[in-house]
Amino acid sequence: MLLLGGCSGLPDKPTRASMYDFGPGVLSTPPTSLATGQAPLPPLAIEDIVTSGGALDNMALLYRLGYADAQQLRPYAQARWSMPPAQLVRQRLREQLGQRRAVFNAGEGVALNRRQGAVLPLLLRLDLEEFSQLFTAPDSSVGLIRLRATLVEVTPAGEKLIAQRQVVAQRPAPTADAPGGVRALTAATDAAIEELDQWLQQAAVR
Repeated sequence: MLLLGGCSGLPDKPTRASMYDFGPGVLSTPPTSLATGQAPLPPLAIEDIVTSGGALDNMALLYRLGYADAQQLRPYAQARWSMPPAQLVRQRLREQLGQRRAVFNAGEGVALNRRQGAVLPLLLRLDLEEFSQLFTAPDSSVGLIRLRATLVEVTPAGEKLIAQRQVVAQRPAPTADAPGGVRALTAATDAAIEELDQWLQQAAVR
C-alpha cells in the first residue's frame, strides 16, 4: 500500500506534441496540362526558400494575438509542423507548379540544360516573411502567409532580373485553435501558390 501510494504521486508522463503538415497532396493524378489538353509551361528552377531567421527557422506552429499584442509571435505548446515552414511551402509549391511544368532545384536545371545545350530555365527565389495564425479576436483568426518572389534569368553574363512581387494571402480558420490554424495556413499557402503561378505565367513571357 505504501509503495502504491508513493507511485501515485509521480508526475504524469509528458504529452507528445501533435505534428502537422499540409496533407497528402495530389494522389496519383495526371498532370493538369494532360488532363485539360493545355500546353505545358516552360521549366522553372526553384531555390530553397529563405526566411528572416529566428521563429520561422524551427518547426513551431506560431500565432499572434492581433487584438492584444500583434508584434509578439507565440508558439503552440502542444502542436508543431513536421518540418520548418519554408520547407513545407517549397514542397507544396513544387507539387502544385509541377502539374503543368518541369520543376528543378536551383542548379539542377542549369546543369541539365547546359549539357543539352538548351535555354536555361528561369530561376525563382522566395523569401518567407510571415507564416502564422493571426487572431483578430479570441474566437476569430486567419492563416496568414507573406512571400517576396523574385524571378531571374540566368545568362552567361550573370543574372538578369525579370520581375519581383509581394504575395500576401490569408484564409479564415474554422476553429480558434492549432488544428484550425493548420487548415487556414494550408488554404492560405495554396492561395499564395495560385497567385504565384498566375504571376509566373505573365512574367515569363519574354
